[in-house]
Amino acid sequence: MKASKGNKVYTIDETQKDFYVAQGYDISDEEGNLIEYGAGKSISYEKHKELQEKYEDLLDKCNMLEKENKKLKKEIEGSKKEIEGSK
Repeated sequence: MKASKGNKVYTIDETQKDFYVAQGYDISDEEGNLIEYGAGKSISYEKHKELQEKYEDLLDKCNMLEKENKKLKKEIEGSKKEIEGSK
């Protein structure tokens, strides 16, 4: 395992992992795949605001699609009843 923070990289074992995570080091396996983020990570306010706006846009689209889905289901049920009634 590797612990990295900034330009520092240490080779560690499983017993040291919690210590390095608490110190803010990211832990990755030998292939470089991230296992765990270090403590104390934060993002900028601008990035937070950008992601919040995207979330709100997606939530609005989701709500719109759910309404459209309900409307289409009602239309399908109505069509099924018309077909059954005409038999």
